[in-house]
Amino acid sequence: MELRPLFQIDSTGYTCRGFVYESGHMRALPTLGGNNGYANGANNRGQIVGWAETNWRDPSCEGAGPGLSGQVLQFLPVIYGPGEGAIHALSLLPGDSSGAAVAVNDQGQVAGISGACDQAVGRYTAAHAVLWDSHGNITDIGVGALPAPFWNTPVAINNNGEVVGFAGDASDPTGNITHAFLWTPGGGVQFLSSAVDDNSTATGVNDAGQVVGYFVAADGSLHGFIWDAENGLKDLNDPGETDYAGVIVLANDINNAGVITGRSATNPATGARSALLITPLQP
Repeated sequence: MELRPLFQIDSTGYTCRGFVYESGHMRALPTLGGNNGYANGANNRGQIVGWAETNWRDPSCEGAGPGLSGQVLQFLPVIYGPGEGAIHALSLLPGDSSGAAVAVNDQGQVAGISGACDQAVGRYTAAHAVLWDSHGNITDIGVGALPAPFWNTPVAINNNGEVVGFAGDASDPTGNITHAFLWTPGGGVQFLSSAVDDNSTATGVNDAGQVVGYFVAADGSLHGFIWDAENGLKDLNDPGETDYAGVIVLANDINNAGVITGRSATNPATGARSALLITPLQP
């Protein structure tokens, strides 16, 4: 059985549903009584995580007031499956009303966000970066460590329960400035760059604790990076890191063999881009 979660965000007013592609067929995933849903990640146990709308008009939604437009209905973090049609809502932190599940590992641990309904794209919905254990118990993994009450978003989790993502910057509620972080069960939150003007996002982590992502370079362009505890953050475009002649702008994920998926700016003048597969040199 092949499970591949796919998702779509659409601002045109159409209904958007998470789905799973299985045995050559696309199957829509259920909601919690609302209209829209979103599938974000899957594990080898057949569990899919994401979020689903309920039928409750959450007053903290940006579009819930009279004459306003935008998100209206509450949405909750959910686990779909492993059975067909199964959906289970995860708990939120006390005082929060909406949230989303972002990534799940093979132990059934789930990383995600908890906050207000807001715009349903992050911001105050991501007031808290959270982790649910395999029993559904929720932990605020950023408490006391993340600098702002917005844009605190896990992106990936490995099978050791280590979480990577990005934290909002207190000076910028728009989310244009973020800071890549790693959270570990024994060490808590660690920011991956010590630069004063850091603007970065972590997007993937393997079971060896290698982290990939991207940052904004001095010239304003994006550069992919790799980080590990021994060597710190390395620009994938630095001499000696890769033999690629173009500019690696995104490093999206890394597997346990150290293979990185990403994207390059093939021709910055024309905007041409290429998908990349970066394979480490063997000793």
